[in-house]
Amino acid sequence: MAKAKSKSIFMCQDCGYESPKWMGKCPGCQAWNTMVEELIKKDAPVRGLSTARTEKHQKPQSISEVKSEQEPRIPTNYQELNRVLGGGVVPGSLILVGGDPGIGKSTLLLQVSFQLAQKGERVLYISGEESVKQIKLRADRLNVTVKDLYVYSETDVEYIEMAMNEIKPSIMIIDSIQTVYRSEVTSAPGSVSQVRECTSHFMRMAKTNNIAIFIVGHVTKEGAIAGPRMLEHMVDAVLYFEGERHHTFRILRAVKNRFGSTNEIGVFEMKELGLDEVLNPSEIFLQDRSTRTVGSTVVASLEGTRPMLVEVQALISPSSFHNPKRMGTGIDTNRISLLMAVLEKRVGLLLQNQDAYLNVAGGVRIDEPAVDLAVAISVASSFRDQTTRPTDVMIGEVGLTGEVRRVSRIDQRVHEAAKLGFTRAIIPEKNIGGWTVPPGIEIVGVSTVDEALQYALGG
Repeated sequence: MAKAKSKSIFMCQDCGYESPKWMGKCPGCQAWNTMVEELIKKDAPVRGLSTARTEKHQKPQSISEVKSEQEPRIPTNYQELNRVLGGGVVPGSLILVGGDPGIGKSTLLLQVSFQLAQKGERVLYISGEESVKQIKLRADRLNVTVKDLYVYSETDVEYIEMAMNEIKPSIMIIDSIQTVYRSEVTSAPGSVSQVRECTSHFMRMAKTNNIAIFIVGHVTKEGAIAGPRMLEHMVDAVLYFEGERHHTFRILRAVKNRFGSTNEIGVFEMKELGLDEVLNPSEIFLQDRSTRTVGSTVVASLEGTRPMLVEVQALISPSSFHNPKRMGTGIDTNRISLLMAVLEKRVGLLLQNQDAYLNVAGGVRIDEPAVDLAVAISVASSFRDQTTRPTDVMIGEVGLTGEVRRVSRIDQRVHEAAKLGFTRAIIPEKNIGGWTVPPGIEIVGVSTVDEALQYALGG
C-alpha cells in the first residue's frame, strides 16, 4: 500500500485562510504575521464536518408532517445560566464558552459540573491545562466534592473518547479546545487544523452519544474566540463570559444559540468561594450611587427580555489640547461624539473645547440606542454643573435632528424602575399610551432633547 504523500501549505491562525506560499499579511482577515506552515496529507481520507450518519437512510418530508417535540433539558441550579441557554442544557448539544484569561470560565464550569452531578448526572471534566491534583485544589476551594463528577487530565482526543466510552457521562467539559489534538493531524495543538478537526470530532461524539459537551475557547486580544470563524458555526451555542477583571461582576452572554434566544444575559459575581448568580442586577449596580450628583443619570437598558437599570456618569472639563478627548467605558466612543455634536448643534451647548469622560458604573457594557437620552443628559448636567433628580430614570433614542425617538418594551423598563423606587420616568412622547403605568411613578413624555433637559435639569 502506497504511503500517503504530504505537502506543505501556509494557513492563517486567525481566519483559516490557506496559501501555497508564506505571506506577511493575510488576504482573508488582513492580519500580519499569522501565516503558519502546516503539513497535510494528499491522499488522507476527508473527514466530514457533519454528524455521524445513521444506518437508516432518511427521505425528505413535508414540514407539515414533521412532529414538533420539545427539546428535553437538564436545568442547573443557576437560573442565570438556564436563562442564557434557553431553559437548561440540551443533551447532544455542543456549547462553546469563551472569555478572557482569568475571567472565571473554568470556575463556572466546575461549579456547574458539581451542581449537575448532585442531581444524579454523570459528569466528566477533562482539562488539558491542569493536572488532576490542580483541579482538586480548585475544587476544594469551591467546596466541590461529589461522587458522579469525574476529572481527567488529557489532551489526546482518542484517549478522551476512550474515557467517555468507559465513564458514559451525560455531560462532558473540555478545557480547553486549544490544548487538545488529534494524532492524524500533523500541526501543533491550537492550530487552525487541530481546532477544526477536534471540534468536528467532539460534535460527532455529542450527537452520536447524546451527551452535552462544553468546550472552553481562548480569546484573541480583540476579544473574539481564537481559531477559525468556522468554529463558531459548527457548535450549537456560543457563550461569552465577560467583565472587567478589576470588578467582581461577570456577564454571561449568548451570541449564538440554536435552542434559545441570543439576546439573554446572565449576571454573576465573583466571590472568594466562587461565582454567585445575581438575580436582581439593577439593585446591585445602583447600590453605590450617590444622590444629587452632577453628571449622573440612570437608564433602563434592556438585555434580551431583562430590563436592567444602570448608572451613566459623565465628566466634562475644559480641554488643554487642540483635539478634545472623548473617552468612554462601557459605551461606544463614537456614540458619545455623535450625541455631543447633537447637543452642540440643537441645544446650543459649546462642547467643542471640552474633554468628555463617560462611564457606565459596575463594569457593564450597554450598546442599545435607548441609552442615548441618559448619555445626553449626563453630559449636559456635567457641563452646566446642574444636578439631576436621583429618582429620575431616562429612556430614549436621540436622532441627529435632536428628536427623541421611541424605544421597544417601554412598559418593562418603566415597571423595573418603579419596582426600585424611582418616581419619574422621562421617556419618548411616542411611547406614551397602549400600556399600563405602574403606580407610584410619573411619566413625562418628551419629543426633543431640549425639552428633556428642561425637565431633567430644571425641576
